[in-house]
Amino acid sequence: DNAVRQHLTALERDGMVAKGETQSTGGRPEHLYGLTTAGQVLFPRHYSWFAELLINSLREEQGTDALRERLEGMGKAVGRQVAARLAGVKDRRERIRALADIMRELGYQSGSIDSAKEKWPAIEATNCVFHNLAKCYPEVCHFDLAMMSEVVGCDVVHDECMVRGGPVCRFKFKERR
Repeated sequence: DNAVRQHLTALERDGMVAKGETQSTGGRPEHLYGLTTAGQVLFPRHYSWFAELLINSLREEQGTDALRERLEGMGKAVGRQVAARLAGVKDRRERIRALADIMRELGYQSGSIDSAKEKWPAIEATNCVFHNLAKCYPEVCHFDLAMMSEVVGCDVVHDECMVRGGPVCRFKFKERR
């Protein structure tokens, strides 16, 4: 009983469950708990499966080039939203660092990496939030590339890629041509 109470207290404190009604049982009253919205999110979802259906449908209907263009357009739109958050950050080096932070908010394990050989830091991610999807549909990577390009205001080179067998995804920034 104590272990269950401790777990429920922790789940309630963390916002995963909420105390509901109390039911009379003739002995000790029963306390009912229900999942909160935050608790429900922890259960398995099949977003990747649904995204795969959509992407496959687009590629079959419109072709690989059109799919890539659509994903680039979506990436640019998201990039404009992210750039608006960074409107006060004018220095490109700082924008890259801030972008790596925002990518962490989106689920990437990312950071900016300075190199003496490069003018600007690179962004390295040790995971890919689209990994399974990108294995089947490499066009998905164009979403990230377009988003980053829009935020930083320069070309992005996908220097290393986990889907292509690399240990990380590394993105380098170059002046636009």
